[in-house]
Amino acid sequence: MADGRSRTLRGSSVALAPLVDADLPRLFAWINDREEVLTNAAYRPVSETDHRAWFESIRQRSDVVIFGIRTLVTDALVGSCQLHSMHPVHRIAELQIRLGEKDARGKGWGSEAVRLLLDFAFRDLNLERVFVQVFATNVAAIRVYEKTGFSREGVLRKAAHIDGERVDVVMMGILREEHAGI
Repeated sequence: MADGRSRTLRGSSVALAPLVDADLPRLFAWINDREEVLTNAAYRPVSETDHRAWFESIRQRSDVVIFGIRTLVTDALVGSCQLHSMHPVHRIAELQIRLGEKDARGKGWGSEAVRLLLDFAFRDLNLERVFVQVFATNVAAIRVYEKTGFSREGVLRKAAHIDGERVDVVMMGILREEHAGI
């Protein structure tokens, strides 16, 4: 598969750019923001050592392409997105996105980042299918995925244990021929 680690993908408001060492403190703050993490995972504090090890390993993996989401106006890092668990035979990958800066939400930047990442997935990586797993309680994320062409494919009932409660996980996917950018 193509390597997107050095590419920058530009939209009208945001760009997806490679993460650099200077981004590590922002990413570390976001992964330790309990309120933010609970929208898509169980929360557990992450040490600086563990976070640095993750940061180094994620940039080396062949089944992951990760980008920082930066505003075009200020070049500020407002989030990250990635395609991971890429499978070269099945040509599939899972998409994940996080807008870590709370004031970046509700501006359409997440939708634009997803569209840019899907363009990259289908055009540059030649993927056939991209999927997401999203908590049923994360209505804003589901809205973004639907707006960018994902279809609901099913629900994994009570599949996650988050903050003492069972949560349904909505499975969503988009195929190459369904993506408007192709």
